[in-house]
Amino acid sequence: MKKNKTLKLAQLALLVAIVLVMAYTPLGYLRTLGLEISFLMIPVTIGAIVLGPVEGAILGLVFGLTSFATCFGSSTFGATLLAINPMFTFITCVVARVLAGYLAGIVFKVVKKLKYSYEIACLAGPLLNTLFFMGCLVLFFYNTEFIQNLASTLGTANPFAFIVAFVGLQGLVEAVACFVIATVISRNVHKFVK
Repeated sequence: MKKNKTLKLAQLALLVAIVLVMAYTPLGYLRTLGLEISFLMIPVTIGAIVLGPVEGAILGLVFGLTSFATCFGSSTFGATLLAINPMFTFITCVVARVLAGYLAGIVFKVVKKLKYSYEIACLAGPLLNTLFFMGCLVLFFYNTEFIQNLASTLGTANPFAFIVAFVGLQGLVEAVACFVIATVISRNVHKFVK
């Protein structure tokens, strides 16, 4: 029992290290044409599947904290949100990622007997991340001048159209990358660990 806990802790520490390396190197984000496509949900989702929902939440917390840290200078978008409301920015960056990691693990537990359980959970991870992040963004910041100017630039007239226009390509790339990479890795690692 103690050996299993130590192994699980070591695996969690390894995944935390991977999240941190990805967050602070070009491996974690694809920055192009003003978009920041994040690949950090890949290790979060793998951890949620292989280790469980609580560990997925911990990995989501690490991802969220690194995301929140970018609001202090390296992300103009995040810095602007932070200037508008620090508490709502923290919830948007951190709490949304904790929930996404936790629920990706719950989704896997619910569907683990199905043939495509890994695929479902690996698609759920980035979709939940996008849903919670954009949900918080709209809930807390949609009526601010900053987001209204952005919505106007995108030519959107309502929150749903704003989400689709804002996330569009970015969300699709994140979901596909996590779906493909995390499915292959989590299936093989999970079988190896078992």
